[in-house]
Amino acid sequence: MNQNQLDAVPTELDFSPVHERMQWYIDEQLIPYCTSVVIRGTDVIDAVHLGGGTAETTAAADSIFRMHSCTKMATSVVAMMLWEEGRFALDDPVEKHLPEFADMLVLEPDASSADDTRPATEPMRINQLLSHSAGLSYGFIEPNSVVDTAYNAAGLTLGGIQALTLEELCAKLAELPLAYEPGTSWRYSFATDVTARLVEVLSGQRLDEFMKERLFGPLGMVDTDFWVPASKRDRFLTMSLPADPMDPMTPGLSPMPMEPETDGPPRFLAGGGGLMSTVVDYIEFVRMLVSGGEWNGHRILKSETLDVMRTNQLAEGVGVQFPMWSMPDTTFGLGFALKEAPARGEPAVANGEYHWGGMAGTHFWMAPQANLIGISMTQRMPGFWHPFSRDHKRLVYEIAG
Repeated sequence: MNQNQLDAVPTELDFSPVHERMQWYIDEQLIPYCTSVVIRGTDVIDAVHLGGGTAETTAAADSIFRMHSCTKMATSVVAMMLWEEGRFALDDPVEKHLPEFADMLVLEPDASSADDTRPATEPMRINQLLSHSAGLSYGFIEPNSVVDTAYNAAGLTLGGIQALTLEELCAKLAELPLAYEPGTSWRYSFATDVTARLVEVLSGQRLDEFMKERLFGPLGMVDTDFWVPASKRDRFLTMSLPADPMDPMTPGLSPMPMEPETDGPPRFLAGGGGLMSTVVDYIEFVRMLVSGGEWNGHRILKSETLDVMRTNQLAEGVGVQFPMWSMPDTTFGLGFALKEAPARGEPAVANGEYHWGGMAGTHFWMAPQANLIGISMTQRMPGFWHPFSRDHKRLVYEIAG
C-alpha cells in the first residue's frame, strides 16, 4: 500500500453518516481528529481523515500515532509464532521459562493490605498471560485497590516503568502478590509485557528486533517501532488531554505535553503499549489477521493458530470487566477481546467479532461473519472505549453489516 494515501475501492455504500458523526465529535471538542477506515475482506471501501481542515488539525495516512494497547495484538502474534515453533505450550507454567515467577503469593479475598497473602494453589500459565487471567494487575486501572496500591508503591507507575527493562519489570512483578488465583478472573494488566519478555527469552532477541524481523519487515510496516526517529517527527501527532478525563462527553481539549523524545529505542520496550505506527501500517497487520495469517507474500501465522487465538481462554462465567467501562458479553482469547453477543444496535453478524483498542483512541475490530474490519483512530488521552469508537462501530454495521 502507498504509505502516503488510502485509496478506497468504489462501492454503492454511503458512509457519510459515519463521517458526519465523527466530525460532530471533533466539532464538539471531544476528540481532536479522526481517521476512519472500513475494510470489506481486504479491500478498503471507505477511508477518510476528519478534523479541522488543516494539516495541523487533521491526521493523514502517514501520520504516526501512539498505538498504546493496540501493541498487545502485535505482541500476542509474535508470541504465537514461537508457539507454532514448539518453543512453549499454552498451558506451560510461566515459571518454566521465567523462573522468577515461581512460588507466587496471592491476595486473600478480604485482604486489607499487600501482606494479607497465601501461596497460590496453581502457577500462572502462558495462555493466562495472553488472556489477562493470570492474576497480574496494572497499577492505574483501580489505583485505590490493595493490589494496585502495592504496584504503585513498588514504582510500577506509568512513569516509573520507563526506566526498566522487560527483565527488570518481571523481577518486580514477581515480588508482588497476585490479585487472584491464576485463571479464576480477568484483570487488565502487565501480562502482555511479561509475554514480551517471554518472547525475548525464547527467541534470544530483543523484542523490537524480533518484531521487525518476523512481523513488521515481512508486512512492510515501515513506520512501526517503539520510538520515532528525528526524520519522522514531523509526522508524529500531538496528543490531546480532555477538559475532564473522567467524563468523555465534556467538551474541551488541550495539547498534552509530549513524552521525552529519544535518539534510539527506549529502555522499556512495552509489549503491552509501546508501539508507534500509522494507519497504513496497521491496516497491513489486520489484513494479515483476516487472511488466515498470510499477507504480502509472507506467512506470519497458520490459520489454525489464529483460530486458537480467537477462542475464549477464560473460565466459565468470567468475562472482561473494567471498573469504569462496561463491556458486557465479552470474553478474551489470546490477544483479542471476543464478542459473545451483539451490542445494542448491532446486527447478529457482529457476533464473533474480535477486537481491541488503545488508551489514546486507536480502535480495531474484525468481524468474520460480516466480513468487515472497522478502524477509528485519534490521539486523546484517555480514549479507550470512548463513545466515539462505539458510535463508529454501530454506524459501520448499520451501513455495511
